[in-house]
Amino acid sequence: MTASDSNPHPQGAHRAIEAVWRIEAARLIAGLARYVRDVGLAEELAQDALVAALEQWPETGVPRNPGAWLMTVAKRRAIDMIRRNERLERNLIELGHRLDTEEDLPEVDEIEDDLLRLVFTACHPALSMEARVALTLRVLGGLTTDEIARAFLVPEPTVAQRIVRAKRTLADRKIPFEVPEASELSPRLASVLEVIYLIFNEGYSATAGDDWMRPALCEDALRLGRVLAGLMPKEPEVHGLVALMEIQASRSAARLGPSGEPILLLEQNRAVWDQLLIRRGLAALDQAEQLGDVPGPYTLQAAIAACHARAVVPEDTDWERIASLYEALARLSRSPIVELNRAVALAMAYGPAVGLQLLDQIVDEPSLKDYHLLPSVRGDLLLKLGRREEARAEFERAAAMTRNARERRLLEDRAASC
Repeated sequence: MTASDSNPHPQGAHRAIEAVWRIEAARLIAGLARYVRDVGLAEELAQDALVAALEQWPETGVPRNPGAWLMTVAKRRAIDMIRRNERLERNLIELGHRLDTEEDLPEVDEIEDDLLRLVFTACHPALSMEARVALTLRVLGGLTTDEIARAFLVPEPTVAQRIVRAKRTLADRKIPFEVPEASELSPRLASVLEVIYLIFNEGYSATAGDDWMRPALCEDALRLGRVLAGLMPKEPEVHGLVALMEIQASRSAARLGPSGEPILLLEQNRAVWDQLLIRRGLAALDQAEQLGDVPGPYTLQAAIAACHARAVVPEDTDWERIASLYEALARLSRSPIVELNRAVALAMAYGPAVGLQLLDQIVDEPSLKDYHLLPSVRGDLLLKLGRREEARAEFERAAAMTRNARERRLLEDRAASC
C-alpha cells in the first residue's frame, strides 16, 4: 500500500483518520462480519485496524486507498486471532484461505449487500427492539453510546449494556450473517426502518459535537433506504421512509450559514433546496400512498415534509394540513415528540396560544425532561406572545441542555435577543 505524497503531519493525520473512519467504518465492519460471521468480532477487528492507523499514519502519511489499508490490516488481525483461539481452530484453514485470497475491497454492490446483511443481522428477533436499534446504530452508523442515548432519551449506561448483551446474544446463538428469506422480512422491517431513520437523523441534526450536520451519515442512511426499497418494492413504509429522507436531505445546503451556524426551516433560502431530491422524494411518496390503504408513520411524516417542499415561500405552507397530518401521526405513535411537533404546527396554523396550550400538557413528560427542543419551542411560542422574560429563561434552559455547540450558540443568541 503506497502512502500519500504529502509530508505526514500528526494533527492533520488524526483529522484525516477521523474523516476516513466516518466513511469507512460501516463498510469495514460489514465486510468483516461476512468473513468472520460475528458482528462483535468484526467491530473489534475494525477497531484494531483503527488503532493501527492512529499509530502508523501520523508517521507514514494517509494511504492512497485508506479503506483497503484498513481492511487488509483487519483481515490480518482476524487470521492472527483465529490462530490464537483454539475454539475456532477448525475454521482456520477455510477462513484463513478466504481472507488471504479475497480482494482488498469488494465491489460496490457487494458492499451494499454487506451493509444490508449487517442491518438485518443486528435487527434479529433474538434481540429486543432497543438492542437491535442500539447495536445497528453503533456498528453501522458509527455513533457513540452517548449519541445513541440522546437519540433514545435514555441513560448512556443503559445503551452500553444493550450493545454488549446484543453482541453476546448474536455470538452465542450463532445468528447467521444474511438477509432473511422473504417470509421473514416483514417482522424485522419496523426495527430496520427505525434504525435507518435514526442514522439519518443523527446526520441531519447531530446530537453532540461542533458540527450541526454529518452528511456522511445522511448519505449512508439514504443509500440503505434506497437499497431496501429495491429489496422490498411492495412495502409502502419503505418508500415512505425513503421519501421522508429524500425531502429532508434536499434542504441540506440551506441549513448552514457561512460559518456553519444553523439556519432554521422558515429562514432558509429555498432557492438552494435540491429540486432533484425533492422530485425523488415526492415520487417515492406517491408510490407509498398508492401501495398503502392507510398511511403509516413514515408516509405521514413524508407527507408533512412534502407540504414544506411544495411551498415556494414559507407563507405558502399549508399549516392546517400539516397540523391534521400530525394529529393522524399522534394517533398512531402516541409519542411526546410527535405532540411537540404538533404543537408547533397548531401554533403556525391557529396562533401561538393554541400551540402553547398543547405544549403545556406535555411539559412534565418524563421522557422529555432532558430534551432541549421542548424549552426551545416553548421559548419561541412565549416570545411570539410577547412574554419575553419567560422566553429568555426557556432559551437559556434549552442552551444548557443541548450537546451540539452550533445549536447552543443559536439558542444563546435567541436568549440574548429577548
